[in-house]
Amino acid sequence: MRPSLACLLLLVAIHFAPASRAFAVETVEPSGSPPAGLSAAERGYWFLTQKSYLPPDFHAYDLAATWKNWPAAAAKSMEQATAEERRETLWDRYGITGRPEDPTQPLQYVVERDGDWTMNCFSCHGGSVEGKTWPGAPNLDYALQTLTEEIRMAKLVRKRPLSRMDTASVAFPLGANVGTTNAVMFGVALAHFRDERLNVHADRGIPDFVHHDLDAPPWWHFKKKTRLYADGFAQKSPRALMQFMMVRENGPARFAEWEADYQDVYAYLESIEPPKWPHAIDQPLADRGRALFAENCAECHGTYHDDPAKETYPERIIPWSDVGTDRVRLDALTKEGRRFYARSWFSKFGDEETILDPGGYVAPPLDGIWASAPYFHNGSVPTLAHVLDPGSRPVIWKRTSDDTDRTSVGLTVETFERMPPAGYDRVARRSYFDTRKFGKGAAGHDFGEALSAEERRAVIEYLKTL
Repeated sequence: MRPSLACLLLLVAIHFAPASRAFAVETVEPSGSPPAGLSAAERGYWFLTQKSYLPPDFHAYDLAATWKNWPAAAAKSMEQATAEERRETLWDRYGITGRPEDPTQPLQYVVERDGDWTMNCFSCHGGSVEGKTWPGAPNLDYALQTLTEEIRMAKLVRKRPLSRMDTASVAFPLGANVGTTNAVMFGVALAHFRDERLNVHADRGIPDFVHHDLDAPPWWHFKKKTRLYADGFAQKSPRALMQFMMVRENGPARFAEWEADYQDVYAYLESIEPPKWPHAIDQPLADRGRALFAENCAECHGTYHDDPAKETYPERIIPWSDVGTDRVRLDALTKEGRRFYARSWFSKFGDEETILDPGGYVAPPLDGIWASAPYFHNGSVPTLAHVLDPGSRPVIWKRTSDDTDRTSVGLTVETFERMPPAGYDRVARRSYFDTRKFGKGAAGHDFGEALSAEERRAVIEYLKTL
């Protein structure tokens, strides 16, 4: 999983111009101000969807031209399609959805007046639930690696300049599976070339990368947490949300200027509610499941009530020796990386608590759990039935529709004994989740083995009600 030295040197050259001393480049320009009269949460949503905090990824023309380099049959179909059909096909291929207030505008990107598209936080955290766009839901369809590869080819054909993402992705994996990203290593790469005050140091050595993919957590859990990330190592704060803005163009002054924006983004995340189960519930069975949940699950995952004031959430970090889920994520972020965060602007230079050795993973809240599949921090387990019955977990699986599996609760999937052959379409292969791969293990969290099949079914019915 560690790229060659040549690849790492390419990454460094792509992201950082040569220099022998610290410097800060201030070239990203603000994109306007929100309308007057909005609440803090409404302003936060406006900032995420309307203001660019990064250089643009591509132009609308680049996206519109990607299909011309597809396989012949697909390209011919697009050639004969209407403009609207082309847009729908492109957005479906890359995991782009329309905004709830304006389906013609992408939720996952800020679109400038000149047609430039810039990635925002909704790229990973703006998905759909049963075909309906739901800001804050994990984006299970986001195909960042495929999108970047095909945008790069479209730009090369048209002799257009490449972006940082186009060039970095040659050496730096963005996500092996649709719906997951190499997010932790993005942060490692960006932070490695900063000092604690966020000045850029391009002359530092090469960081240690352990490439692995993660499943984006649902944002409706944000309000219950005091800490962030799968291992809970960082205290929740507006600054903690700003780490992925550490491109070379953003120096310390920009972070200081934009912190007020992210206080509103923080308020927006605090306002997000989970979707409610939209189908019938067997209430007597759910009532039995409630009692079983209280006996077997609530100690780690909390209690739930119609009145939120009566709910509890312990936010416990469960030692890896107890939970046993794939530990690559836990080990990939080193103590040195955590120490940098603890001393940096992001933690207010140590005023906020940083856990240097979490030792395990946080048991998350379970509100809206039916809509946050797949499960575990790496997205390796497709349904709640599989979570509670470890022996039934598939080795290789593929999502087959946007529909929720109403019995097992989670993704509708097909399972396989082996991956498609090596000559199979590389884009299509990314929709197959192989739990034998590095960082993608589906073992652990075997607590459901203590329950009978009927008891597991009752717990799942109760979980629909959260």
